[in-house]
Amino acid sequence: MRLLFVLGLLLVCPPLTSGWQPRLRRNPVTREDQTPSQPRTATEKLILSVLEEAVQADEVWANVPETDGRMLRLLAESTGAKNVVEIGTSTGLSGLWFCMALDRTHGHLTTFELDPRRAAIAQEHFRKAGVEKLVTIIQGDAHQNVKQLKLPIDIVFIDADKDGYLDYLTKLLPLVRPGGLILAHNVEMVPEYMKAIAARPELETVVYSQGGGLAVTLKKR
Repeated sequence: MRLLFVLGLLLVCPPLTSGWQPRLRRNPVTREDQTPSQPRTATEKLILSVLEEAVQADEVWANVPETDGRMLRLLAESTGAKNVVEIGTSTGLSGLWFCMALDRTHGHLTTFELDPRRAAIAQEHFRKAGVEKLVTIIQGDAHQNVKQLKLPIDIVFIDADKDGYLDYLTKLLPLVRPGGLILAHNVEMVPEYMKAIAARPELETVVYSQGGGLAVTLKKR
């Protein structure tokens, strides 16, 4: 089944080469184009309802669109991720998508947010969804606070200050286990980051371009 998933992912994710250049996406898939998520468990149903409430309340600042959120969940659950690190909590929508997976894998999300107001809103979203025990929010400068992390990390998701992507990669890549993933959002805004990961032989990257532009990078075994 995992082989079929990888093959399907490659159909929508162009491979990244060292000569990567940012390019505009054509005819991106919108929220309305997607088949709605069908909750299997009570937890999943509650998370989806909190996500919908957040969208209706316009509490979506700098968050991933639903298309990318569903991919985050898919990657985390299919790889059995237990230790997920997120840079850029915002109001917690991407974290809620991760929690759908972590509820099944018995994992944990450590998420970093600079803005105290957004961190507080995210905490309330996690509480409403009943997943607060699956999440630790660390408020403050992530460039400094990530130093407290320990290996092994299964998935890193970077969606914060764009000029900081390379620094986050440098600090977190050694903590990612072999076979783990580094995910980066809005990749058309970070060409230097993309060139850097394309040039590293220990990394393999594809770009999922149906949402906001998600680079999926494997740390090779």
